[in-house]
Amino acid sequence: MKVYNLACPLDHHFEGWFASEQDAHDQQEQGLLRCPVCDSDEITRLPSAPRISKKMAEPPVETVPADTGNAMVLSGNESAKLQAQIQATMLKAMRDLMQKTEDVGDNFAEEARKIHYREAPERSIRGQTSADEAAELREEGIDVIALPVIPALKDTLQ
Repeated sequence: MKVYNLACPLDHHFEGWFASEQDAHDQQEQGLLRCPVCDSDEITRLPSAPRISKKMAEPPVETVPADTGNAMVLSGNESAKLQAQIQATMLKAMRDLMQKTEDVGDNFAEEARKIHYREAPERSIRGQTSADEAAELREEGIDVIALPVIPALKDTLQ
């Protein structure tokens, strides 16, 4: 079993588990290897090193710039962990949103108006519309939030 650290051009990091190195190459050539966040098929393998546990007498000392103000300073490892936690939280929130809303597709503006003017039952909906149409909805007093389209959220990642 081969486990690779992977990333897409938008710097979304994830792991890929493969039966062999050839299996990884085959999946990438067939377009099966895709980013779970943005669905990009431009995947690169990141350098990785085996984790070797060593006992250290003292933890490494990090130097911090004198004038950090209110900024939080994180080590590379802490930063990567925080980034992974943020990404996982965002994915969970987006999945929850997808499960709790009805997809009305290209009929979003029409359906939003029907709900607003009580011509259709009140419910949470999602769909696609143009920026101009979204602006018109806002002018009518209809709350609209634009979110990025993440195709991978329609299916499970595993």
